[in-house]
Amino acid sequence: MARVGQVGSTSAPQPPGSRRRGVPGSLPALELLLDRSKGRILPLPPALSHLYGPLRLSSGSPRAHVLGNFATTLDGVVSLSAPGASTGAEITGFNPHDRLLMGILRAVTDAVIIGAGTLRAVRRHIWTAEHVFPPMAAEFGALRHRLGKPKAPLTVVVTATGRLDLRLPTFSRGEVPVLIVTTTVGSRRLASAADLPSVKVVAVRASGRLRAAEVLNAVRTHGRYDVVLVEGGPHLIGSFFAEKRLDELFLTLAPQIAGRNRRSRPGLVAGRTFAPEHPLWGSLVGVRRGGSLLFLRFAFGVRSGPSRRAASPN
Repeated sequence: MARVGQVGSTSAPQPPGSRRRGVPGSLPALELLLDRSKGRILPLPPALSHLYGPLRLSSGSPRAHVLGNFATTLDGVVSLSAPGASTGAEITGFNPHDRLLMGILRAVTDAVIIGAGTLRAVRRHIWTAEHVFPPMAAEFGALRHRLGKPKAPLTVVVTATGRLDLRLPTFSRGEVPVLIVTTTVGSRRLASAADLPSVKVVAVRASGRLRAAEVLNAVRTHGRYDVVLVEGGPHLIGSFFAEKRLDELFLTLAPQIAGRNRRSRPGLVAGRTFAPEHPLWGSLVGVRRGGSLLFLRFAFGVRSGPSRRAASPN
């Protein structure tokens, strides 16, 4: 249940018009259909600005601005939950526009937060912009430089149990700084992480499920983080929704029907129930189109949705 694109993978068929290795020279610009986003326009390099258009992000808040980024099929599946086909790449058909958006969001963020399940689903992945979309690596680097950010965002791995394979590239290569947020129980299992110079382990509670606020507090004590990106999985982002700590959601809608059988395939949120007692309504602030995919942007924290009168039966 990972929000990643596996560059060069051949494990899933392509929908018409998609390219697995998006080449900037041949990739058409996204069609801008709606933009009601607020905040300052970020200084995207010309190539990124041409392909994506203007990108605004709110600033000046005393707490981090938290973004979510997921992809879903038309019937609401975010992971096929099949061996070798459990990432967002299979959901979008390895769409280059989707990888471009993922790269841009990683390039403007200070920290990328993932759950242990996401890490296990894509064991070789590195959570940087250039890893998900190599053709624009130079532009992503230039954007981070313009924003005054270090070479790579902090990778934050959330695990209550501490059951992580520290031999994975995320930890062992030392390419990016990593913060593991866990429990006291989990930190004992991760004692060997002390030998990895790029990895830091922080225990925020004795045991039990970790809260979104605890994760964000751990990130805040690690340094200054104005923009934070949550990439999965459904249980993790569910806690951010439940605690009202997610400000915006970037949601790629792919024209695929995945279906479900007795073995459940996860939707965007798992482990939480909001409606009908406490529904969470978002406001649509952005729509872009790339081929047959829609790239939606929702703002949360603003009361919206149908009124009681409009929702009541006649």
